[in-house]
This record gives sequence, C-alpha cells and structure tokens, in this order.
Amino acid sequence: MSNRQLDILTQQLAQIENLIPQINLTNTKTSKASIGWHLDHSLKVFNVVSTATIQSNPEDYKWTFNFWRALLLPINYIPRGKAKAPKYVLPPENILEQDIRNQLETARFNLNALQHLPKTSYFKHFIFGKLSKKKTLRFLQMHTHHHLKIINKIL
Repeated sequence: MSNRQLDILTQQLAQIENLIPQINLTNTKTSKASIGWHLDHSLKVFNVVSTATIQSNPEDYKWTFNFWRALLLPINYIPRGKAKAPKYVLPPENILEQDIRNQLETARFNLNALQHLPKTSYFKHFIFGKLSKKKTLRFLQMHTHHHLKIINKIL
C-alpha cells in the first residue's frame, strides 16, 4: 500500500470521526438519510470490504477487464442513486454514536491489516468484479469520498 493511499484513507476516517457529533442532522433537499446514516453505511462498507479482502485467497485472483471499473475508479466517481446497497451494509433504524465509534475503531484496525496483505488479495464487487488490493483501496477511497460529499451537501 502506498503512503498516499494510507494517508487518504486515514484522513477520511478522521473526517468521519469529526462528523460523529452531527449524526442526527438531515437535509431532505440533499438526501433522505441523516449524516449518521451515511457515516454508518460508509463504515459498514469499509469493514465488510476490508474483511473480505483480508479473507481472500490471493492465488484465486485473476485480472479481467471491467468497463465500469475502468471508467469510474480513475475519476473517483460514483453516480448518486444508480446502485442499491446490499442489505448487509444498510444502517439500522436507530443509529447510535457508540456504534459508529466502534465501527470506526474496526475500520482503523482493518486499514492496518490491509497494509500487510499480498498485492493479489482481492474483493469481489457486484459491479466492478474482482478488485486487487490496490483497486480495493481505491474503491474504499472512492466510496467514502462519495458519502463525505453528500454529508458536506447536507451541512
């Protein structure tokens, strides 16, 4: 993992931590969901993706071309409202500050663990296909950035 990737993800996790006191804020013109929803979802995705990458078998990774990955990852863009999140990364009805803090602690632990994985450790995304460790980290940056942008519009 490059220092740049590590720095960006570390900064994003720090931004999430700074936003925790505002979890109940909403702005229905921007999003139906609260800031807490976006934080919780971002951290759930971060941790599910990290865990899958950590548990992957690097010998099973084989690169294949994927149009959407080739288009969207380089420009750091996820279109709003185009994909539906799987149920297992949806936040609960009531979002608690302590739950977000616990997920944040897990995310930091996972980020440290990701650093030591082989390059061919991977995550299989439902749209982008198999993402190598480098592309998985890029996806985590992009997904977190997407939700932080929405949060900034809410604010």
